[in-house]
Amino acid sequence: MSGYRVGVDIGGTFTDIVLLGDTGEILTRKVSSTVDNYARAISDGLAATFAEAGIAPSEIEEVLHGTTVASNAILELKGARTGLITTRGFRDLLELRLLRMPRLYDLGWVKPPMLVERFLRMEVTERIGADGSVVTPLDEAEVADAVDRLVGEGVEAISVCLLHSYANPAHEMRVKEIVAERAPGMVLSVSSEVLPEIKEYERTSTTVINAYVKPVVGSYLKSLIGDLDRIEVKAPLLLMQSNGGLTTAEVAAELPMNIVESGPAAGVVGAQQLARRVGFDKVISFDMGGTTAKASLVEDGDVTRAEEYSVGGGIMIGSRLMSGAGYALKVPAIDLAEVGAGGGSIISIDAGGVPQVGPQSAGSFPGPVCYDLGGTEPTVTDANVVLGYINPGHLAGGSVKLRSDKSKAALTEKVAEPLGLSPERAAYGAHLVAASNMIRAIKAVSSERGRDPREYALVAFGGNGPLFAAGMARSLMVAKVIVPPQAGVFSSVGLLYCDVEYHFPKTFRQLVGDIDPSALREATAALEAQARDRLAADGFSGDAVELKWTAKLHYRGQAYELAVPLPAIGPGFAAAAAEAYGAEHERTYGHRAGDDEPVELVSLNLAARGLLEAARSIAKQDLAIGLAEPTTRRAYFGPDYGWMETPILKRGHLATPYAGPVIVEEYDCTCVVPPGMTAALDEFGDIIIDTGVNA
Repeated sequence: MSGYRVGVDIGGTFTDIVLLGDTGEILTRKVSSTVDNYARAISDGLAATFAEAGIAPSEIEEVLHGTTVASNAILELKGARTGLITTRGFRDLLELRLLRMPRLYDLGWVKPPMLVERFLRMEVTERIGADGSVVTPLDEAEVADAVDRLVGEGVEAISVCLLHSYANPAHEMRVKEIVAERAPGMVLSVSSEVLPEIKEYERTSTTVINAYVKPVVGSYLKSLIGDLDRIEVKAPLLLMQSNGGLTTAEVAAELPMNIVESGPAAGVVGAQQLARRVGFDKVISFDMGGTTAKASLVEDGDVTRAEEYSVGGGIMIGSRLMSGAGYALKVPAIDLAEVGAGGGSIISIDAGGVPQVGPQSAGSFPGPVCYDLGGTEPTVTDANVVLGYINPGHLAGGSVKLRSDKSKAALTEKVAEPLGLSPERAAYGAHLVAASNMIRAIKAVSSERGRDPREYALVAFGGNGPLFAAGMARSLMVAKVIVPPQAGVFSSVGLLYCDVEYHFPKTFRQLVGDIDPSALREATAALEAQARDRLAADGFSGDAVELKWTAKLHYRGQAYELAVPLPAIGPGFAAAAAEAYGAEHERTYGHRAGDDEPVELVSLNLAARGLLEAARSIAKQDLAIGLAEPTTRRAYFGPDYGWMETPILKRGHLATPYAGPVIVEEYDCTCVVPPGMTAALDEFGDIIIDTGVNA
C-alpha cells in the first residue's frame, strides 16, 4: 500500500489540494473555496480525489495545511470579543501605538479600529521594573474585579500584558490563576507565554491578536478535524506557520498568532527548494491568486524573514522600513509583501476618472462576471478573458466554465465606454494597472531592502502568477522567469517541503563588549532545553532536530534591531557581533557607523526544526505523453502589437524552444509569454522564460 502526504492551501477564490505519493507520483485538484466553511472544500475535494484515484483514506500519512482563517478574522474584524488586563497607566497603549504615520503627509489616514475597545481594557495596580524587581506589588482584588467586569461585558477571550513581564512573569502568572478561578474555561493569552520580549506596544499588540483569533482558529481546526474524520482520514494535521515551518494543530490552536500569514509562506518555501534545485542563488518568489499577490526573496538558498510585521494595513510588508498601518505582530515571519491584487480584484474608475484595480475583490462568490454567478463588477480575470489570455473553457481543467461575452459586456459598460476606449484597450490598461500594483510588492522586498531585482530570477506561481510574470519581469529588467510544474497549486506543493519549526525568543539586553560569556551561555542553554522539550513532545529528537541561532542587535540608542547569526560565544564574541551587525546594517540601509559606535545585543532567538523524514521528491513527469498539435487563439498584446494569432501550447511542447507570443495552458494556471521573449523547458520540467533584457 502506498502512502501519501497531503498539502492543502486555502485561497480567497480556490482551495488547492496536492497529494504526493511515497514513490513521487503527484495528484492535484483545484476546487472553489467554501467561504461559509473553509473546511468543507478540503474534505469534499479530498473525498473526490480519493474516489477518482482509488486511494483509501488510510493511505494518508500527513495532512499539511496553510490557512488564511486567522488573517481573515483580523482583516474582517470578525475575531472574538476580547478584553485586556494591563498595568495601570498603560490602558491606551493600543491607541497610542508607535506614533508613526505609514503614509507621509497623508492627513486623511485613520488608524484601524482597535481589536479591544477602550471600555474592555482594564488597568490593575502593579509594577515590575526593567530589571525584574517588584516595584509595586500586584493588587489581586483589582484583578478579580477586572475579570468580573470583563465577564460581565461578555468577552470571549482575555489578554494579559503587564509592564516588563518578560523580565519577571510572576504577576502575570498570578493574574492567569485568578482568571482561571473566576472565569473557568475563558480563552486566555498571557504575554510572558506568548512573547517574552522587550517593547511594550509590540508585546501588547501581539498578545491581543493571539487572544482575538484564538477562538476562531480553535473552532476552525475542530471543524476541519471533524470533517477529516468524516471522510476517515486519521492522519496527523500540521499547520503552516508564518515563519515557513510547520506546527501541530494543538500548538496552532494555543498560539494562532504564528499562523496569521500561514497561507503565503508555503509558496516561498517551495520557491526556496526550486532555487536550490535549478542552481539559482537569488530568486524573487511571486505568487498571485484570486485575491492577493505576494512577493518574497530567497538569497543563497535561504528565505528572508522579518522579525515583525503589520496585518491589515493595505500593502503588508515586514516593518523595517514602514510600519504603523495595521496591527503589529511581533513574531518571525517570512519577509514578504502582499497587495490586494488578484484575479478577482475589481476594476473601477475613481472620482478623478482614473482606472483602479482592487483592493476590493469579487472572491469566489459571486466571483468575476465571467463565472456567471451573479457578479456585475468587472475583474482582472474578466480583463484577461477579453484579452484572449484565458481560455473560457479551460479554467481549472474545464471544471469552471467562463462566459466571455459577459466579461466583455461588463468591461465595456463599466470601464471602456466611460473612458472612451475599445474593450481590448480598456482590458489591457487594467492588466497593466494590476501589474503595476504587484510590482510595488516586488520592490517592497527588493529595492526597498537594498537589493537590485535585476540580479534575481522571478519564480512565478499561483493561479494568475504565470500570466503576469513575464511582463512584470521585463518592467523590472529581470532577465529570467521560472514557472515550476504544478504552478497553480504551488503553495500546496511548497507545504510538502516544510519541516516542523518553532522559534524561542529571549530578551538579553547588554552592550556586546560588556557581556559575560558564562551568562550568555546560560541563557542559550535554557532556550535550547525549552526547544528540545517542545520538539520531543512532537516526536523529534537526536539527528531529527536542527537548531539555528540568531541575535538581534542595534547601535546603542537605536529603536529598531536587525537580526544576524549569533557568533560563537567566546573571547572574540564582541568583535564578531559588532562586525556582523555593521555589515547587515550597511546591506540594509546603505551605511554603517564607525567602529567606536557601541553595538548592543537586544535579544536572542532560537529556531528549532524537527526534520520530517517523509519523501520530498516529486517524480519527473513525461510531458510528451498525450501531446496534441498546438492550436492558436487571438490574443491582444497592447497597442504596439495589437491582436496576434497566438500558439496555444501544453508544457511539453516547450521541449522545443518557442518565441513569443505563446500561451501555455495547464490544469491549474495559464502562462503568457509576450512578444519578444522566448520560452523553453529545463531538465526538471520548469518553464524558463528569457525576457530579452540584459540583467
